[in-house]
This record gives sequence, C-alpha cells and structure tokens, in this order.
Amino acid sequence: MLAWALDAAAAACDGVVVVVPEGAESAPALLAQCRAAHTVVAGGATRSASVRAGLHAVPAGVEVVAVHDAARPLTPLEVWDRVLTAVLSGADAAVPVVAVTDTVKQVDPDGSSRTLDRSRLVAVQTPQAFRTELLRRAHAGAPEATDDAAVVEAIGGRVELVAGDPCNVKITAPTDVVVAGALLAGQ
Repeated sequence: MLAWALDAAAAACDGVVVVVPEGAESAPALLAQCRAAHTVVAGGATRSASVRAGLHAVPAGVEVVAVHDAARPLTPLEVWDRVLTAVLSGADAAVPVVAVTDTVKQVDPDGSSRTLDRSRLVAVQTPQAFRTELLRRAHAGAPEATDDAAVVEAIGGRVELVAGDPCNVKITAPTDVVVAGALLAGQ
C-alpha cells in the first residue's frame, strides 16, 4: 500500500516527505518501499503530530503542500491534479469529496439521535492540498483534528471542495483490502 501511495505522490508532486511511526524511519524493509520519497521522518503520537513532523521536513519556499494517507493507495492522479490545481489557482486549501450515500445519524451524549440531511453531507478523502505557510500557521498551536482541512478552517482559511473518486477507498478493515483488490482487478 505504501509503495502505491508513494508512487502516486511522486508522480503528482515535486518532492515527497514520508512520515512513519517513530523508530521505523531507518527500517530497511520500510525504506525499500519508500523509493519515491525524498525524505523519511518519524511521526508523532497522533495524526496531527505526524503532519507537523512532515511539515517540519518540507523545505522553506515550497508554496503548496499536499497531505495524503498511505491508507488510500488507489488515488487516481486526476484527484491529485484537482486538489493541487485548486490551490495553485488561489484556494487556501482543497480537499476531494464524494457524496454520502448512507443515511447518517448524529448521536448525542444522552443516547438520543437525529438523522442528518445527507444531501448536505460529503465524505472527505486525501490527498488534501494547502498553501504551505497557511498549513504551518494552522498547526502552530499543535491542534488535533481528524484532517488538516479542519485546522485550516479553524483559523479562517477557505477550503475548496473538489471532486473525489469513489475508487479512492481507505483501507482500514480487512474487507477494504478485498474491495481494493476487486478495484485493481477491474483496471
């Protein structure tokens, strides 16, 4: 998965920083998969801390940075192009999204729930692209979030939504591997 994600990142970007679990940054087996990476760094205890570690390795003067999860190894280059083009065209940030097809409920602390209007919801994917200095500023106070668009929104940044891809699946459970295999077999 890592090698596929890195190959796509290298095809779309001028440089690649790979953030890995602490202690794994010098593991020979991991480094063999990181052939497309220009830099490999140790991450932090959380997703946000790991992004900050990666940002620290991005050279000064880089205007646009993308954050991507290796858990999405099938991201088409067109998705990379859409997020990067949006930022290069003036957006503070851009994230790929797909329509939510399930009914979604919000569960309150007391156990009560309400159905959300799915026509107003989207599911966010990676890669997400940002003006580098804005993302650095958004992470300056060490905020925690499930994605980087949230930290940019928290400081007033404008996040543009672009078309994602339903095949840009996130591998988080064994069944996701089966789905990814089927998608690869169909290509």
